Amino acid sequence: MKRVLRSRTAQSLLAWLVTSYVKLITATLRWRFEGRAAADAAIVSGDGVIGLFWHGRIAHAMACRPILRDKPRRVMISLSRDGEFIAMAAARLGIPTIRGSTERREGSVAKGGAAAFRAAVKMIEGGGAVLVTPDGPRGPRETMQVGAVQLARAGRCPVFLMGLAARPALRFGGWDGARIPLPFARACLVIDGPVRTPVDADDAATEATRVDWQRRMTVAQTQAEVRLARVDRR
Repeated sequence: MKRVLRSRTAQSLLAWLVTSYVKLITATLRWRFEGRAAADAAIVSGDGVIGLFWHGRIAHAMACRPILRDKPRRVMISLSRDGEFIAMAAARLGIPTIRGSTERREGSVAKGGAAAFRAAVKMIEGGGAVLVTPDGPRGPRETMQVGAVQLARAGRCPVFLMGLAARPALRFGGWDGARIPLPFARACLVIDGPVRTPVDADDAATEATRVDWQRRMTVAQTQAEVRLARVDRR
């Protein structure tokens, strides 16, 4: 079964299903935005930016892509077979991909990482937006990898940390705890930023930034979920 699901035909079908569903929720989700003013200003500027959100909220992020307006954009997707249909769906939704990962483990770079890193920096330098799930592609869940900070340092650009939530939503039990908003759900996007990292940051400063950004993303994610929970209690 796993081999069938990873076939080109199955991946194409999954991509079509995802694309159709994301278009439906894009048209029907009822959004609440917080901290959006600075992000809007960055989007309409000619400067490059990075947007970070947790891997389990990919569907939410795709559904709120209209806030990017006409800003050139790319989303980083791993070279794994499981990432293939996500990349296909993203491209069909107007978000071309950079295939590879900035993930670093025990001093090594993930497959395709070096090329993906260079492509992302080039996109940023050209004034585009690069969207990254900093806990991907394998987790741990909602634990930021240092590659996201290193990309921001190399790109010398502002970074926006995002928390995304929707109610009601389907919940899945994979490593990332993925959530899929249901049509006509209420949704919330909380944005923290812009934040930056010094271009001359050493390893200690880079790690301190990683820890700070992870904490702030966790806060933004919690705030997004709390905002919706409060509405439910009214």
